[in-house]
Amino acid sequence: MQELQIISRKDPWPKGWGEKTSIMGVINLTPDSFSDGGDLNSSKKILDQVNHFLSNGVDIIDLGAQSTRPGAKEVGSKIEIKRLIPYLKLIRSEYPETLISVDTFNSDVAHEALLNGANWINDVTGGRRDNEILKVVSEFNCPFVITHSRGNSKNMNELSNYKNVVSEVKFSLENLIKNALEKNISRKNIIVDPGIGFSKDLNQNLEILRNLDVFKNLNLPILIGASRKRFIGEVLNENNPKERDIGTLAISCLCSNFNIDIVRVHNVKLNYQILKVADRIYRK
Repeated sequence: MQELQIISRKDPWPKGWGEKTSIMGVINLTPDSFSDGGDLNSSKKILDQVNHFLSNGVDIIDLGAQSTRPGAKEVGSKIEIKRLIPYLKLIRSEYPETLISVDTFNSDVAHEALLNGANWINDVTGGRRDNEILKVVSEFNCPFVITHSRGNSKNMNELSNYKNVVSEVKFSLENLIKNALEKNISRKNIIVDPGIGFSKDLNQNLEILRNLDVFKNLNLPILIGASRKRFIGEVLNENNPKERDIGTLAISCLCSNFNIDIVRVHNVKLNYQILKVADRIYRK
């Protein structure tokens, strides 16, 4: 195997980790992501967005080169790597101290990303789709976001039958955590995500959000990625994802109230501002 040459910062955790609601800012390198697919289609636009995020309080940048929205086509590892690595190298070169997460469920992509300076791997299947990703994460000893989901982008909306969505999601996360630990991923590197919007309908998403304290019983950091998702649009009667930031802010405040560790969002500036206030209320 190629010698590991990690060129990113050594400490993979945001400043103030666990003491505030940290912010993960989404940068989609895909033409078909649900909110902003195709918006960032040049090096200048990518760097401008990173700079904007960093100027407005982001803690970690999450790069995705494979859309995971319902119905999205899977492009395969080769195309994902081709989309991802040049921009990852560019961001790492321009902003060497920035924490970078890569949103992928492919082990080949995770390996190339970590070789080229990524700090975290954010897998929407939690290792379920490509079990080899667990070995990669273990080898690089990096933070790993384990997300609950069912099926894939093509069929996830057909897999939202639960008797008790909260207990079943928690049980699934416990199994994914067990699998990760068995592959020698350090428990200190695991972050869990109950998978808002993945194989869950409106009421199921709301039920999970009402019961975030149940997931805190896993005794691991929690990430919530609800930003601009369809269920917010259903509540607001808003079809345009970019017009759903106000609903996203409501959820960020809820996360602050529950002492959730990190929120994954598109509009970093608004979320940073509202969390400055919410954390001052709930975390002091």
